[in-house]
Amino acid sequence: MPSALSRRGFLAGAGGIALSTLVPAQAFAAAKPSTALATGPSTASAAKPPAALGIRGADLSFLPQLEEAGVKYTDPAGHVRPAEEILARQGANFMRMRVWVDPPAGYSDKARALALARRAKRAGLKILLDPHYSDFWADPGKQYPPASWPTDLASLKVKIKTYTRSLVREFAAQGTPVDIIQIGNEITNGLLWPAGQLYLPDGTQQWEAFTDLLKAGTEGALEGCGGHRPRTMLHIDKGGLMGDTRWFFDNVSAHGVPFDIIGQSYYPMWHGSIADLEANLNDSVSRYGKPVLLAEVSYPWTFEDGDGRGNIVGPGTYLPDADRFPATPAGQAAFYEAVRDVLAQVPDGKGLGFMVWEPEWIPGVGWEPGAEASNDNLTQFDFTGHALPSLRAYRRP
Repeated sequence: MPSALSRRGFLAGAGGIALSTLVPAQAFAAAKPSTALATGPSTASAAKPPAALGIRGADLSFLPQLEEAGVKYTDPAGHVRPAEEILARQGANFMRMRVWVDPPAGYSDKARALALARRAKRAGLKILLDPHYSDFWADPGKQYPPASWPTDLASLKVKIKTYTRSLVREFAAQGTPVDIIQIGNEITNGLLWPAGQLYLPDGTQQWEAFTDLLKAGTEGALEGCGGHRPRTMLHIDKGGLMGDTRWFFDNVSAHGVPFDIIGQSYYPMWHGSIADLEANLNDSVSRYGKPVLLAEVSYPWTFEDGDGRGNIVGPGTYLPDADRFPATPAGQAAFYEAVRDVLAQVPDGKGLGFMVWEPEWIPGVGWEPGAEASNDNLTQFDFTGHALPSLRAYRRP
């Protein structure tokens, strides 16, 4: 998605509306929708029983900062616990964490990611590592190299390889080996601009330069892994957009980039309906023979704003399946049930699973220093940290 719709780049909000009604922990069980009512039939459901989802997790990169700000989380039974433990007790088995090279103080640098990985291991969670290859947010609208890195293509190929190799080695050395690594974050428009920028302003497409960087990063990941080989993933933001997905992966495949997993961001307000998602995932598996993972997914449980400073999703946001999944706690839970059903019906068991994006990012920490929590109505905890019914989506198959 272009930077105009980047979830981290724009701050257009829903306005300063304070929450009037929160969902208490004791209402968790009562608010759970039935799977049959929530999801409706999948187009593949009559063919064979659904496959089990091997990956059920979340990106919790903001968690240390939120805890430092005094935020606490309450599980469905009303007990205060660390967020990763709450998710693990609900059935989660993966944690995703981003890494920036030299971000603002307190944000997701390597040291923070390593510490978060140790927490993931204690909770019994495997690790999906998300290096942005940037000092701060990288997405389709911006992919700027770290200030300390070179800018020419030849040097960047060496740097991305050695950096990724060192990163994977450090995770392994502390006993938290990486299970999945994505080579860049939402790389729909390339990475390490301008050398690896895929679509230039004059219309030029730099597929060879871009894919050379992907190959170098992949080589580094595999060289640094030791005896625990991570699966590699290419991550774009086209969850329900089949034409865009084909264009990207057709070209990447034609240039011989090795990868194990097709990673997608899926935010229905930008990427289409549940039916669009199902069609695209099934097409990708058939077309490329690779499994698919929703590397990022989220959905609103309200249109209200927890910090009164603006959200990226608000009352005017179009939700393609709003009749099935209204912006309520029960509607959000129903949405995740539908996502589970779509993934479970992907042919040959190649729907690996999902990673909810920052379900713990309630008010307390801004997307940059001094800014707002612009996703605080897309979480799986209410504005005061109480568990929402959608946590049931992490349950084991």
